[in-house]
Amino acid sequence: MNILMICTEKLPVPPVLGGAIQTYIAGSLPYLKNAHTITVLGVNDPSLPDEETIDGVRYVRIPGKVFTVYQEGVTQYLETNEFDLIHIFNRPRLVLPVRQAAPNAKITLSMHNDMFSPEKINPEEAALALEEVSNIVTVSDYIGNEISRLFPQAATKVKTIYSGVDTEQFLPGHHPKMRQVRNELRRANGLENKTVLLFAGRLSHNKGVDRLIRALPELSKRFNDLALVIVGSKWFSQNDVTDYVAYIRSLANRLSVPVVTTGFVAPNEIQNWFAAADLFVCTSVWQEPLARVHYEAMAAGLPIVTTARGGNPEVIQLGENGLVVENPEDPNNFTEAISKILSNKALMKRMGEKGRELALTLYQWDRVGSEILDVWNHATLSQSTAPVPAANKVTSIEKYRNEQRPNKTTAKKATAKKSATNKATAKKATAKKSATNKATAKKAIAKKNTVQTEQRSKQPSKLVERTVANLANSTPTPTNQNQSGTNRQSSLNKKVLKSFLQEMLIASTKQSLEKLARPSK
Repeated sequence: MNILMICTEKLPVPPVLGGAIQTYIAGSLPYLKNAHTITVLGVNDPSLPDEETIDGVRYVRIPGKVFTVYQEGVTQYLETNEFDLIHIFNRPRLVLPVRQAAPNAKITLSMHNDMFSPEKINPEEAALALEEVSNIVTVSDYIGNEISRLFPQAATKVKTIYSGVDTEQFLPGHHPKMRQVRNELRRANGLENKTVLLFAGRLSHNKGVDRLIRALPELSKRFNDLALVIVGSKWFSQNDVTDYVAYIRSLANRLSVPVVTTGFVAPNEIQNWFAAADLFVCTSVWQEPLARVHYEAMAAGLPIVTTARGGNPEVIQLGENGLVVENPEDPNNFTEAISKILSNKALMKRMGEKGRELALTLYQWDRVGSEILDVWNHATLSQSTAPVPAANKVTSIEKYRNEQRPNKTTAKKATAKKSATNKATAKKATAKKSATNKATAKKAIAKKNTVQTEQRSKQPSKLVERTVANLANSTPTPTNQNQSGTNRQSSLNKKVLKSFLQEMLIASTKQSLEKLARPSK
């Protein structure tokens, strides 16, 4: 078959910048290309050409980053290229545009996140999209169960295909190929003779690495040789310092335990940090689909402590290859789980060996490729004997889109007319209100001035009081011989001055009242 695989608009394929979906596609391609003709459509990147063919797989890269821009590029590409089957990754909102552009192709949808929630897609559009797909592949039972819960009619189409890992890239630290790498990396970062805990993932609130940092003070009381390595950044290949990144660095700086923060590590180098570690900790506090770092930790022979969120526990055999923290919000729960493993070196060794065994037997990429091929074959076998006419196939989609988007010309005219009417009405109301406000304000000011003036005419001014007091204070202190006569004279002077100032104030008040009584010009 001629098959198109449509990646998401965020990161390119091959995964030069990382990304779980991009790694999933790249890991399975060596097995898929042997059975079918494959084209991968993805977002462009400055480090990659817009078109190239690698090992028989054609790559086409178009502008993206923003979903609407990417969607337009996808539909334009499909208008000039035909495929038997189109495999869309993690974007159910692409299903209907793809169906319109390719009405006869079979569609498979792979879900790596909970993208069918009402916050992500309109439920009506989601229902129509689910009708158009032949199969729904999910990376965990958790994601599949969520889709079936929201849309029971889709349950029979859902199949979980767990991700895989390159077991030749991710090797235990004691493996002959990794022993030197492990020793050099530990020596360069002051980790010699340390028991190294490893976190790898995005530095964000929902990934929860701050809980692990807050668990370290108590852990350090129980184990005196601990160190922590934090691999990752706020987003793939971006090392910007966000508030959360600054927060975890601040927490780490207060500790006596060594904490190494690497920032973003390229996908072709990250295996070195797994080899340098002794125990892997996933601290996710959100309903994570199933972090692929679990597969990498198993391949590297590391015991795992993870959280009971989303699909993460699905790859953990309790007590065999790791432990699960039921409530990851509380750092003390990480303290207890990690302590249980570190305090039993035999258990720690067995867990690492079991993880490596599971990676080799269950999570190789050839198994992923084989299961995807089965899904594609099932899609072709389920095709009806009488092909559905293209015009009929998109009727429901066009109906939905017409209901969601009214005629743009009519809507534009109605909006313009309503806007003009509203502006005119608002202008009249504003003018009337302004005139009323001015008249009211003028009356209020006049009334206030009259009241204030009348009040000043009825009671002695404080100015008079202060003036008299000042004069009294400035009068020279009399001697004993003439003190009595001087006091009488001073009292008389005060009375005269006070009377004089009061008369002046009354005269001034009358002038003010007469001025207010005159008609304004």
